[in-house]
Amino acid sequence: MGKIAGFILALFLFSACGKQTNQVPNVGVNLNGFFTPAQLSELKAKGAIFIDGYGVAGIVIAYNVDPSGAGFSYKAFDRCSTVNPENRCAVTLENAYTLDDPCSGAKFSLLDGTPTKAPAKIALKQYSISISANNNYRVTN
Repeated sequence: MGKIAGFILALFLFSACGKQTNQVPNVGVNLNGFFTPAQLSELKAKGAIFIDGYGVAGIVIAYNVDPSGAGFSYKAFDRCSTVNPENRCAVTLENAYTLDDPCSGAKFSLLDGTPTKAPAKIALKQYSISISANNNYRVTN
């Protein structure tokens, strides 16, 4: 009976090995700021701005216009790519719709952070963002 229990325990231990989730580490984010007119202009023209010093590899604030013209929304993501997150490779802006991982070549959507090109399989870590009427913003997790 003891050998069977030992075998089952060993089976569970070995089955857990090698299963990496490739997740971006959890870090506390509590960022409060104010969009300057220059930042707002850049955000609307380019689709995103970067704020360093927060999250794992910085923060991306994305400005998404509804294609139907019904409005717009803001999203906040960690800049750390989900491809080999231990490298802390910061995504860059490719265009108004896409973020690029310069380390792996992966691409992510600015609309929701989902991967659009391999080797990425996991969406960017998203944070909560709120914007007040006077252009103050708060990014938290």
